[in-house]
Amino acid sequence: MYAIIKTGGAQYRVAKDDIIEVQKLPVEVGDTVDFDEVLAVNSDDDFKIGTPVVEGAKVKGEVLEQGKSDKVIIYKYKAKKDYRKKQGHRQPFTKIKITDISL
Repeated sequence: MYAIIKTGGAQYRVAKDDIIEVQKLPVEVGDTVDFDEVLAVNSDDDFKIGTPVVEGAKVKGEVLEQGKSDKVIIYKYKAKKDYRKKQGHRQPFTKIKITDISL
């Protein structure tokens, strides 16, 4: 059984015991998270697609970690103009283990 959920402006295909990294959520490590925006659910014999969400479907997960991803370097310059600018960015994320998918 798997589901397609939407969180943080992205869509994820998840199954039980999957570990995913989503955009940072305001929760503590060890808490449980409920995803109500379930776009599709596939069970053993049935595939339900929502319009836009599947009614009554819910995906539960446990927060494993709050962290930051690897640094991305942004470097801008203009040739022959003595303009150089270097920036770095680390995107925050929340690591979640999917514990349950229910209809």
